[in-house]
Amino acid sequence: MKSLLRGTRRISGRCRDKFMINEAALKTYLRKKFKNVLSVNIHKLGSGVQGAGFLAEIKTKKTIKSYVVKALRSDGLGHDYPSDRAGVFLLDLDEFRTLPKHVRALDVLAEMKDGSVKSIGGGIEYYLLMEKAEGRHYFHDLSEFAHKKGLESSDIKKIKAMTSYLAGIHSIKKDSRHLYFRKIRDTIGHGECLMGVFDTYPEGVISSKEMADIEKKCIDWRARLKSKTHRLCQIHGDFHPGNIWFKAVDSSLSTVNCQPDFVLLDRSRGPWGDAADDVTALTINYIFFSINHYSKLHGTYLEAIKLFFEDYIEKTGDTELYEVVAPFFAFRGVVVGNPVFYPKVSHKNRRRIFNFVHGVLEDESFRIERVNEYIL
Repeated sequence: MKSLLRGTRRISGRCRDKFMINEAALKTYLRKKFKNVLSVNIHKLGSGVQGAGFLAEIKTKKTIKSYVVKALRSDGLGHDYPSDRAGVFLLDLDEFRTLPKHVRALDVLAEMKDGSVKSIGGGIEYYLLMEKAEGRHYFHDLSEFAHKKGLESSDIKKIKAMTSYLAGIHSIKKDSRHLYFRKIRDTIGHGECLMGVFDTYPEGVISSKEMADIEKKCIDWRARLKSKTHRLCQIHGDFHPGNIWFKAVDSSLSTVNCQPDFVLLDRSRGPWGDAADDVTALTINYIFFSINHYSKLHGTYLEAIKLFFEDYIEKTGDTELYEVVAPFFAFRGVVVGNPVFYPKVSHKNRRRIFNFVHGVLEDESFRIERVNEYIL
């Protein structure tokens, strides 16, 4: 039989490079799990590419029972975050028993911040309890742009509030080639990203051949970006208008000096990535909304995307941004081009979105002044 535990890597503890488990907490758990336990002995069996195994021998009055505790490495192979490793083990717990001749898994264990070990196995569904956001999401602003001759003062302030926020979080860097490689890989192949979104498309919207063509172009971009590990930084991961809720302005304050504030929802797919992920998640919508209203990038939407890029780059100094956004724009283009998500987009405008995806992937560096060439 097989019992599972997330192994921890002690970054600031006694041992950085070897797997360690909290033996005392694990022994406490095992004494509660099994009856009439006289003693529990734990020792390491060995380690491999994916992780390490520990033997837990439980002595009772009648017998000695042996179990294996498995831990996964936290660097690479998609196991970088605790939730990754928990997901692997939860699937193991469900599926080991369904295959003939396979050892059974008994439980999935989590080590808590206080050092205790508790069971998280046995669930058939999982839920997230979180705070309620107040305000109005940025999609409202995007819709109103169609009726404006240009950006108003409040629009400019909101854009600058968002670029300031992103500049702040993106200034926090991390040195990890594994995590940067993962972000580029996930942007293309993750179930919530380009390939996964394509798999939700109804038949006939876009041919399998064209899907494959876009995917192959993104893979070529992955090779180009793998040397950019210096770009790894803190990100939101899904910085799109529906997740950005601007708070109501206090009517008692002067609108001249009042600065907009917002709250964010649904941070996604890990805390580290490329700043281009957040920038494109938002700015694809200036292009998308403009296509739906004008069949091209035009008017207030053009003004907005120019301001966003210019202000963000001025605040961050990230002049390299134009050279890396292509696969991120491709992913976001596939999102807004999906009729499951946006069913009211016309066939012609959906085609323009796919043209944009091809165009941005085929250019050496993204250029706002060429967006309408990409769309044609």
